[in-house]
Amino acid sequence: MTRVALAFSGGLDTTVCVPLLEEEYGYDDVIGVTVDVGQPAEEFAEAEETAEALDLDHYVVDAKDEFAQLCLESVRANATYQGYPLGTALARPVIANAILEVAREQDCTGIAHGCTGKGNDQLRFEAVWRDSDLEVIAPVRELGLTREWEQEYAAEKGLPVEGGNEGDWSIDTNLWSRSVEGDDLEDPSYVPSEEIYDWTSPPTGESQEIEIVFEEGYPVAVDGQQYEPVDLIESLNDLAGAYGVGRTDTMEDRMLGLKVRENYEHPAATTLLNAHEALEGLVLTQEEREFKQLIDQRWSKKGYEGLIDAPLVDALESFIDETQTRVTGTVTIRFEGGQARPVARDSEFAAYSAEHASFDTETVGKIEQADATGVAKYHGFQRRLANAVSTADEDDDAVEIATDGSGTE
Repeated sequence: MTRVALAFSGGLDTTVCVPLLEEEYGYDDVIGVTVDVGQPAEEFAEAEETAEALDLDHYVVDAKDEFAQLCLESVRANATYQGYPLGTALARPVIANAILEVAREQDCTGIAHGCTGKGNDQLRFEAVWRDSDLEVIAPVRELGLTREWEQEYAAEKGLPVEGGNEGDWSIDTNLWSRSVEGDDLEDPSYVPSEEIYDWTSPPTGESQEIEIVFEEGYPVAVDGQQYEPVDLIESLNDLAGAYGVGRTDTMEDRMLGLKVRENYEHPAATTLLNAHEALEGLVLTQEEREFKQLIDQRWSKKGYEGLIDAPLVDALESFIDETQTRVTGTVTIRFEGGQARPVARDSEFAAYSAEHASFDTETVGKIEQADATGVAKYHGFQRRLANAVSTADEDDDAVEIATDGSGTE
């Protein structure tokens, strides 16, 4: 008997895939696998109800802890893509690996998803699955299915999707983010209503300050209370979301080259990323901060591509691990006006001296204000010289003035 494991949500796409995998691809048996990365409880209820109606063997895998840990790794890398925290992108490899494990346990010869041929998720799933010897199947993409065709097919087959009416928007939710797209939101000129938001309230004039404790780059406590990763993220989603923190409306460039309009909510992610970057600003040297921006950018790109297990990422994380040994301390965040703004930071590893930086001190140790005179003379020297040479025909004395230290450009 041939068996295929299907990434199953209970929505229109994955529901129509069940009979199609039997009719079009000749599989004797289809099993559905749903992976928990922090979706709402009602989504699991829907998947279970739909699986039962389809007489589908249904497996649910809890991967929240693994996903939450990856989210905190992304904080250490200050991971964002075109200005928003990575959520769906980081979840897909976790989901794909969990489905692959079930497929192997159940002696499947194939593994399938319901992604279209226009999105990123097909690439993220298949990057994991194509390392296996299982047949990889994408019915929606390979058969060129449209949403209208799926709705008609579901109605004809009597599939339990209520004609495919799943609401006006396509929504993807996990611990780290909630994405909303489709329908009127596809028009970049359309101004979305508050109706699209679920995690965040409209910003008000109210504010609140919290203290976040980091240990080697990992957030571990809020206002003195220790949290495990899942609980920390869920708690901050509720807390920051109440102040309207973490909304992004962006034109996103997908991996296939398409530009799409996306709306995201990510209160905890925004809060933790802002706090972490503020603490790095206190403890890392200028050179470390500048170079780490390059490292973080590459980590984020691989995360967006769903290639977080690439050899390059291992190398990048070696650098990140080294820098994070000193990213230990406390950051005070103020929630106000839809922002999570760092207003204070403290660390025993601070690369900062208030005494040296103060305008009120003349001499500290072996450093005094007059020492900067020589630096000031050399600063911009090549620029002065280059400008003088370029204008030498107009002023024969320009080069002499630029180099003798007695004049200005």
